[in-house]
Amino acid sequence: MEVEAVPAPLARSEPLRQVPGLLAAPEADGAVRCNVCAHRCLVRPGRHGICGVRENRDGTLFATAYGNVVASALDPIEKKPLFHVAPGSTAWSIATPGCPFHCTFCQNWEIAQGPRLGLALPARPTAPDAVVHDAIARGASAIAYTYVEPTVFLEFALDTGRLARAAGLRNLWITDGYATPEAVELLATVVDAANVDLKSFDERFYHRLCGARLAPVLEGILAMRAAGIWIEITTLVIPGHNDSDAELGAIAGWIAEHLGPETPWHISRFHPQFRMRDVPPTPVATLVRAAQLGRDAGLAHVYVGNAPELGTEDTRCAGCGASLIERRAYRTRSHLTPGGACPSCGRALAGIGLAEVAT
Repeated sequence: MEVEAVPAPLARSEPLRQVPGLLAAPEADGAVRCNVCAHRCLVRPGRHGICGVRENRDGTLFATAYGNVVASALDPIEKKPLFHVAPGSTAWSIATPGCPFHCTFCQNWEIAQGPRLGLALPARPTAPDAVVHDAIARGASAIAYTYVEPTVFLEFALDTGRLARAAGLRNLWITDGYATPEAVELLATVVDAANVDLKSFDERFYHRLCGARLAPVLEGILAMRAAGIWIEITTLVIPGHNDSDAELGAIAGWIAEHLGPETPWHISRFHPQFRMRDVPPTPVATLVRAAQLGRDAGLAHVYVGNAPELGTEDTRCAGCGASLIERRAYRTRSHLTPGGACPSCGRALAGIGLAEVAT
């Protein structure tokens, strides 16, 4: 997803705080085990974890990304994408540098991988209350922790999320799903909904193209679901890498079996990025085939993104098939009842905040 330049703050900012990291366990010889993401890095004195923003200083692990906002924007909630969370509303999106993944196709690689690449990133030191103030001032109904993997700024997100909850805002987690069960337990106290990138169903893909593993992603998704967080799944379909019928069918089948048939699956069209510029955009025929595989697996809500010509982003009733929400270029038109149900058969649409949907 695209990010925009950091605007002038609407609320006060303050110098960056030196915040000790959560979920850090001391090890021998001054090393610290970071238990925030599934890498569980052993960080030795003077070194960083894989994410580049959790640093061991004399035996204490510090969260160096705390309040270090490098991107912020007011986004339609559909851009996250979250289609079953207060459709038609907006989210104030924020990011700090860093990511535990090293995806060769990363769209936001400058900020996600900037720390490990030695890039100088312009940042705005921002306090949690300033983030909440900015969100309210711009009319957002939620704060989205996004653009990079937000688990790397867990401490900042938790502090911001608590204030957001108190102010009546939702918290949205746009994630690669690599948070540990311990981190998910903390996130469950503030996060309302998450869109999780399930990038592939192949361990080799995760290892070669992302520097990660598949199993912890699946475990993270299930942990978030068990914690009561609303889940939507996104898969970026990359030609020649994860676009086989077998793999796409396996992803759809896993979602239907483990998360339920009314869990939204967002199939996203690939465009050349970062170190994968030699791969062509996803053919439309592949996207159409992927969507059919999702429906064949029993999924009721399959959406295709980055391909507006297909017109496959409307929401239909899982019971009778009636049109419930029409979407065109992030604009929504709702046919839901005031209670968030189908006007034809009365079946409730799965999701949260549906009674607030914009018409």
